[in-house]
Amino acid sequence: MGYSVLTKIFTLTSLAFIFALAVTPLLTTFLYRNKLGKQIRNDGSTPLFSEMHKHKAGTPTMGGILVWGTLVITIGVFWFFGRVLHIEFFSYFDFYSRKETLLPLGALIGASIVGALDDWLDIRRLGHKGRGLRFTVKIWLYAVVAIVGAWWFYSKLGFDYTHVPFAGNIALGWLFIPFFIFVVIATSFSVNQTDGLDGLAGGTLMISFFAFGLIAFLEGKYDLAAFIGVICGGLLAFLWFNVFPARFIMGDTGSMGLGVLLAVVAFLTNSILLLPIIGFIFVIEALSTVLQLFWKRFFKRKLFLSAPIHHHFQALGWPEAKVTMRFWIISAVTAIIGVIVYFVG
Repeated sequence: MGYSVLTKIFTLTSLAFIFALAVTPLLTTFLYRNKLGKQIRNDGSTPLFSEMHKHKAGTPTMGGILVWGTLVITIGVFWFFGRVLHIEFFSYFDFYSRKETLLPLGALIGASIVGALDDWLDIRRLGHKGRGLRFTVKIWLYAVVAIVGAWWFYSKLGFDYTHVPFAGNIALGWLFIPFFIFVVIATSFSVNQTDGLDGLAGGTLMISFFAFGLIAFLEGKYDLAAFIGVICGGLLAFLWFNVFPARFIMGDTGSMGLGVLLAVVAFLTNSILLLPIIGFIFVIEALSTVLQLFWKRFFKRKLFLSAPIHHHFQALGWPEAKVTMRFWIISAVTAIIGVIVYFVG
């Protein structure tokens, strides 16, 4: 059983990588042709950031479509040919499951659509001050996605508890719902903060998803493991073109959607308290932004040269690729620690 499941997971992961790699030239051509390029803020509020990133202006954004689009097409193809046309080969690789993959699929698509809208408005200099959706509007839209997810977990899947390493499951009752909503929104914005250097968000996300994919496999959630494998395959293809110098940028349609998905996957594997360890880089990135805002408001000066913290190291003179790769290394180490805690705890 184990070998056949592994064959299914790695085959789907490989197919997702090959498919995403093949369609990327079409996607980049579309993005360039329609001038869907990134806007670099240059209104004087962030002079250091604007100077460091002015060369990125015009680089196509919304590249995250490649990752979740690959997933949607893959899961749709195998479901249709397997369950509707009853072709045995496709049935074997079908990984759609109401219990394991329906919720993460819906959450990913919902959050990614909101992110795509925000990206498009920003590119066209529409919305709030010509920068897309107002922050409070985005919070509420992602909250809607999180609320639906919380309701599904609580009412449909019967989740009202969380696993505490070394202590076991702790019942939360109705408090599970606000806890779920907070974690999903916080994770999505933390991942979004990490999407600031070529390859940074894509690499750290792939490492984190791989860790949770391993946990899902060990728990016998094979459809979820295959689902995560397809995400990793898409991210690997995305990284092929996103490493420095990036051919395109993930954008909110990628970072916000995949951030929501990461939190949902952590809940589905009942290992949400491992998320701050496995996704340590995301925590540090978000924390550095919060501390920067706090310092500027109460002490009237900056704590970091630029925030999130990857920009601070860049401002210190570190080459962009060095910052990215060192953050990848840290992410890999903390992901390993998180998996070890899962085994022990």
